[in-house]
Amino acid sequence: MSMNRREFLKRSLGGAAAGATAAGDAQAFSLARPDKQLPPQALGMLYDSTVCVGCKACVSACKQANGQPAAMPAELARWNEGTWDSAQDLDGRTLNVIKAFVDGTREVKDREKDGFAFVKRHCLHCVDPSCVSVCPVSAMKKDPKTGVVTYNKDACIGCRYCSYGCPFGVPQFDLTVPFGRINKCEMCSHLLAKGGIPACCDVCPTGASLFGPVAALQEEAEARLAAKAGSRYEFPRGSLTEKRPRYEGVVAQYADGVYGVKDGGGTQVRYLAAVSFEKLGLPKLPEHSFAAIAEGVQHTIYKGFIAPLALFGGLVVLVWRAVRRAPHDPGRSDPSHGSRPS
Repeated sequence: MSMNRREFLKRSLGGAAAGATAAGDAQAFSLARPDKQLPPQALGMLYDSTVCVGCKACVSACKQANGQPAAMPAELARWNEGTWDSAQDLDGRTLNVIKAFVDGTREVKDREKDGFAFVKRHCLHCVDPSCVSVCPVSAMKKDPKTGVVTYNKDACIGCRYCSYGCPFGVPQFDLTVPFGRINKCEMCSHLLAKGGIPACCDVCPTGASLFGPVAALQEEAEARLAAKAGSRYEFPRGSLTEKRPRYEGVVAQYADGVYGVKDGGGTQVRYLAAVSFEKLGLPKLPEHSFAAIAEGVQHTIYKGFIAPLALFGGLVVLVWRAVRRAPHDPGRSDPSHGSRPS
């Protein structure tokens, strides 16, 4: 059976319509894949901004524990005569930093109007981390037992996808070493392996940075939220799994619940504060992780390719059959018989 141009276009357009219908059906499904769940024995931290006094002992201890030099920005080096770590934000050699929110006269701590508050910035060890999802060589890994997100410098190819993919801007590239390398908080995994705790939590004098199982940290956070503002409270220090002298302080008027329970799919570092989290620099995120959304979209697109590929294959077959069955045109060259005689 021969096929003319009209019949060929008719069949092609029919196939294209079928392909478009299949693509539309694919879009009817939810794009996001299910979020990954918190490991049963997940470890994490609770940072309470209201208890933090901004001493930066955690910053110094972090640098010492991880072999990082003090940060001396040129504009501040003369002011502190090179004697004080002046890290202003996370960078390739600063894995943990204390930043401040200030407003107006800055008279009262933990108040948004004419007040100030501190916030600790480091890796939040997401339950469903984007850095792990986007890394093409598995240099970023999440421990299946503890949930701690670690980095393997020997596997890293320096693409920096982790930096671009992290909603918190945590992984930073260090250009001061040959070929560069990514640096981020790994919750002092080298100390955890020896039975220790993260250096930042170990030295915090008030318990503003507290280490322990995520489930226990969440209970502690909820207990503080339930306590009456202005009442006395004994804040655990260091780790919930160790017995240490507690810090006796006053419960603040907390705002916005606990950050990290569902934000961005959940994190293993939880936050409490009296100032809104957004003012402290913690982004407002959807409950789905970005990794779940991105991977879901990718999988949907790949599934959607099936219909176009099938259509393309069908068109190839139709063309091949049309050419094979078309009547021989003596006015055209026939590859099997050489050129048309003159």
